[in-house]
Amino acid sequence: MLPTSKGASLIPNKRILGESKPQLEQKLRLSSSEADISNGAKAKVPPLYREPADLIIPISSNDSQTGFWFRIQNESDVHFKRIQIPKNAYRAVLEIYVSYHSNDEFWYSNPPNSYIQQNNLTTERGNGSFREVYATIDRRFVGSIVPFPVIFTGGINPLFWEPVVALGAFDLPSYNLDLTPFLGLLLDGRPHDLGIGVTDGIAFWLVDANLHLWLDSRSSCVTAKLLRYQAPKISVSRHSISHRLNGTFTIEAGRKSYFSGWVNSSMGNLTTDVNFKLKFKSLVGFTGNGNRKEVQMKAKLKTGVQIKEGPKAVLAQGSYKFKYPLLIVSSTLPAENNTYRMTTNLSHILSEQTSVMFDRGRTYSSITDQQKADGWMLVQDHSVLAGSAATLQTYQYRDHTGFSYSRRVTAEDGLLLSDNTTLSSEASFH
Repeated sequence: MLPTSKGASLIPNKRILGESKPQLEQKLRLSSSEADISNGAKAKVPPLYREPADLIIPISSNDSQTGFWFRIQNESDVHFKRIQIPKNAYRAVLEIYVSYHSNDEFWYSNPPNSYIQQNNLTTERGNGSFREVYATIDRRFVGSIVPFPVIFTGGINPLFWEPVVALGAFDLPSYNLDLTPFLGLLLDGRPHDLGIGVTDGIAFWLVDANLHLWLDSRSSCVTAKLLRYQAPKISVSRHSISHRLNGTFTIEAGRKSYFSGWVNSSMGNLTTDVNFKLKFKSLVGFTGNGNRKEVQMKAKLKTGVQIKEGPKAVLAQGSYKFKYPLLIVSSTLPAENNTYRMTTNLSHILSEQTSVMFDRGRTYSSITDQQKADGWMLVQDHSVLAGSAATLQTYQYRDHTGFSYSRRVTAEDGLLLSDNTTLSSEASFH
């Protein structure tokens, strides 16, 4: 995943996998070698991390009544957009947007269909707790992500989100796939079908994307070729143990892919290598005759990008790591007058690490955004009659300059109890 920032910042765009980040760009300073690159002294290194795209092609539906979103109803429902890109594109990044609703709003907590059928449950929130959003070019796999489990306002326990909101709820993350190795397929002057689908998805998902293109201003036509394509099918292992309403359901999934291709432009003949690794673990468990539910999810995504001149001369490389563990434990007990009492504990973390290395310079940053919440509520039908909840959020940022920023917020029963911020320009990065 590569940043598509709008200016000279070396921090990933705030819309890529995470909450809004503090405006720290003015704190950063380029090293001499990086300044040479940005000023053109290192002309063979494309401005990958500073310049915005020259052209953005929307990958979306033509139906304005659906808000131009592709609406995905099931795992076989793949949507396509026919595109034709300029012949002088030397870099391509696909930025994907997703949101999930209805039966898949809480996809990370869905049990398998067998559990629903065996217990004659009326819910349609099934198909297990694993989802993968993937992209294709002419039906060939070109990349994927496991989406960050955003909890929308009112989700899990609505009392958690007053006045704070869940991670990403007011600023949905986007996800970047570097398609530069595939320019050899796209630069033939012909239209191509770019597709988006959701593995194991059920109704319904809203997805679309932006195709960011960087154009060679010194040439009307560049040449490119896909050198290596390694994309084995995703490995998914599922295990189930159940007895009536009690059960434990685990999923482990993994994927490794490697793409390499060269682009011959006015900056030279440069090869881009993209390595991607995905690890996913999930547990959904029911005890107490189904009245207690535990959800554990861990997702790790790692993307490595190298730009080379020849087989060994590495001009630039980036490493992007994302982790987002989630834990939800809820218990439901019947109460008077057709009500029930639900008690819930939640822990949610978003962790990002970004490292970019040039000829003699390096930049890196680390972000950890964490929320812990617990509370109870008395519910009748879909209305909350009473309850109490407390939420703690901590945010930490560090970068290569030694600058650090942290914020700690506590809230309880709709009131902000504390909000403390710490800044430091002397912290060391580990």
